[in-house]
Amino acid sequence: MSQATSGATHRRRFLFGGAAVGAGALLAGCTGSGNSEAGGTSDLVGQQQQQGANTKPGKTVTIGLSIPSDDHGWMGAIGDNAVAQAESLSDVKLEATEGTNDVNQQISQVQTLINKKVDVLAILPFNGESLTAVAQKAMQAGIPVVNIDRVFASKIAYRTWVGGDNYGMGVSAGNFIASRLKEQGKTNNPNIVEIAGIDNLPLTQERSSGFSEALESHGFTVTVRQAAEFTPQSGRTVMGNVLQSQDSIDAVWNHDDNQGVGVLAAINQANRSGEFFMVGGAGSKNMMEHIKSADGPMVATVLYPPTMSASAINIARLIAQERSMADLVEPAVPSEITLHSATVTKDNVDQYLDIGF
Repeated sequence: MSQATSGATHRRRFLFGGAAVGAGALLAGCTGSGNSEAGGTSDLVGQQQQQGANTKPGKTVTIGLSIPSDDHGWMGAIGDNAVAQAESLSDVKLEATEGTNDVNQQISQVQTLINKKVDVLAILPFNGESLTAVAQKAMQAGIPVVNIDRVFASKIAYRTWVGGDNYGMGVSAGNFIASRLKEQGKTNNPNIVEIAGIDNLPLTQERSSGFSEALESHGFTVTVRQAAEFTPQSGRTVMGNVLQSQDSIDAVWNHDDNQGVGVLAAINQANRSGEFFMVGGAGSKNMMEHIKSADGPMVATVLYPPTMSASAINIARLIAQERSMADLVEPAVPSEITLHSATVTKDNVDQYLDIGF
């Protein structure tokens, strides 16, 4: 086991063991199953301690953290990044619960954190609607809640939301694909395939909506759209079926890079990797390495950064210390922070590898 892998494993055991931790120096949907791509900590996490006024230690605060199980590479990185960021902060103690996909268990764990009277809570709910009541209970008890990624059903249940831009992912993917098709001279009804995630999830619907609207702004439309389940197995099955039904394809957008492992496997098995180009989603290190080496159809991925959990720890700290964000004029942390979905290509992949999962 490498030193980096050992460190990530240590942090994950710590997080999901439910211990409390004293941290050391400052500041920074995916839904699915299958852990073919491990999580891991971004090299950028905890590296802001030499920047800005907010890096100066304030009063020591205890942050309660509750997230789902790390059954997906992205979710594993969420846990690792949150713990690593807390460890980098000398004025933070982290009270982390064991990761769970059992809604009732997560509710119970959050209630335990409320009973411990932590200063602030950072919660990525397995199900936002189901966790709304207990989050609202925390707010009523005077414990601010930072809601990560999956949104609670009521704004009364959280002080600040921090998350990715699912609609923006679709827009970024659509704009990139349209531009590349124009560069290739394929402007006459190109065959554009979309491999979506779980269809009944709002995040999938938002990604598809952004993708469709961006393509339409360039005069293109999605030709074939099939939903998978955010797993490598489902990606392989769905893409295999699409390849059998389509004699030729010009471009593919796959919503999730974990799912994309199977999508790529199906393409390679069918010996069609040189026929079209593919854009991924969320931003795994695995797919970024494919982009960098140009060893197949992967030419880009659009980000849904798992570093959002590290940012949420920073935000929770500032809220508990009654501080603001250093570069804002207003004396309070914003109520919503939406992270940009950048497009990673061979030209800029080295800039983003550090935040891949």
